[in-house]
Amino acid sequence: MKTDKIILGIDPGTTIMGYGLIHVKEGKISLIQMGVLHLSKLNSHELKLKKIFERTLQLVDEYKPDEFAVEAPFYGKNIQSMLKLGRAQGVAMSAALYRNVPIFEYAPKKIKMAITGKGTASKEQVAAMLKSILDIKNMPKHLDASDGLAAAVCHHFQRNSGNNNKKNYSSWGRFLKDNPDKIK
Repeated sequence: MKTDKIILGIDPGTTIMGYGLIHVKEGKISLIQMGVLHLSKLNSHELKLKKIFERTLQLVDEYKPDEFAVEAPFYGKNIQSMLKLGRAQGVAMSAALYRNVPIFEYAPKKIKMAITGKGTASKEQVAAMLKSILDIKNMPKHLDASDGLAAAVCHHFQRNSGNNNKKNYSSWGRFLKDNPDKIK
């Protein structure tokens, strides 16, 4: 397993997209950068998606991340909002895929659990824990930046929690093919 890598985390959004980059060296994590992309002044959804793609691709080209972690859209009551968030996530993922960066998706509760130990933690609690973990002096005004950073840190924790030898599977068929001893 690579001991020196960069992870880009994205919190997709159609008003504000948050992002964070961490450097992992010999198991120690440090902040490279975090920030937000403001999209509220753009009046068409298509322009917002284009900006998300361009900014994500710019981050990938500038920092050359080894892995890409993205927060999955949460299930809400407003189907249109969820659809727009899903598109924003897909466009950000497409930018990473365009540069062959492996993608890992995490549910919001999984990210909160990894950072704070509580899946129902508030954005403020997540930001405070990240400030402590990464020794950040000044947190940004928008918590979307810390949410993007949280996706990256969550990914690091998940990949280094003693499950390093476990393989990811895309289907039950693939799992059973690789693990015939699991069939009874």
